[in-house]
Amino acid sequence: MGEPKRISVHHTLGAGLVADVLLWKNWRGGVSVLVSATTLWYLFERAGYNFLSFSANVVLLLVVILFLWAKAANLLNRPLPPLPDLEISEETIARVADVLQIWMNRALSVAHDIAIERNLLLCLQVVGVLWTISYIGSLFNFLTLIYISVILSLSLPLLYDKYQDQIDDKLYVIHGIIQTQYKKFHSIVLSKFPKFTNKEKKMQ
Repeated sequence: MGEPKRISVHHTLGAGLVADVLLWKNWRGGVSVLVSATTLWYLFERAGYNFLSFSANVVLLLVVILFLWAKAANLLNRPLPPLPDLEISEETIARVADVLQIWMNRALSVAHDIAIERNLLLCLQVVGVLWTISYIGSLFNFLTLIYISVILSLSLPLLYDKYQDQIDDKLYVIHGIIQTQYKKFHSIVLSKFPKFTNKEKKMQ
């Protein structure tokens, strides 16, 4: 029996610019994201800047710079600021709409299974996930959570790509332990609840 095939993390992440940044193949992009996230977190979390006023000041500074640049270019016969086409294409909107539709349909499907199908296991999973999010949210504010997510995004894919075999072995052991505990929980608790057939649900 051969060794399990390694997963291409770069291909899993899309094999594009985002994958290059997350795996530090594009180290300039990774450094830019890390420095930007750290700077914003420090300004809003430690220095006490207000997000709305800070954003307004940045936009104001950009508008003034572009206006003065355009005026100077007109007077000195120099080229205008090299701005791209400031519009969102229909293809971009369609892709975003497709992604939103998929996630909304998944959420509605989960709600249907809990409310109509009376899926107890799924209900417990949703409750566990929401409780975990609520508990983590009580430990950190929203901005700190975003900053931690950025740090993890720039570190975990790289670590998994480098130590994939060792991590997979540990995850396999953990998965076996979870499966064993779930079987015990199912036999002791979940099996005690009555199961409704489709015919009984329709009669009700």
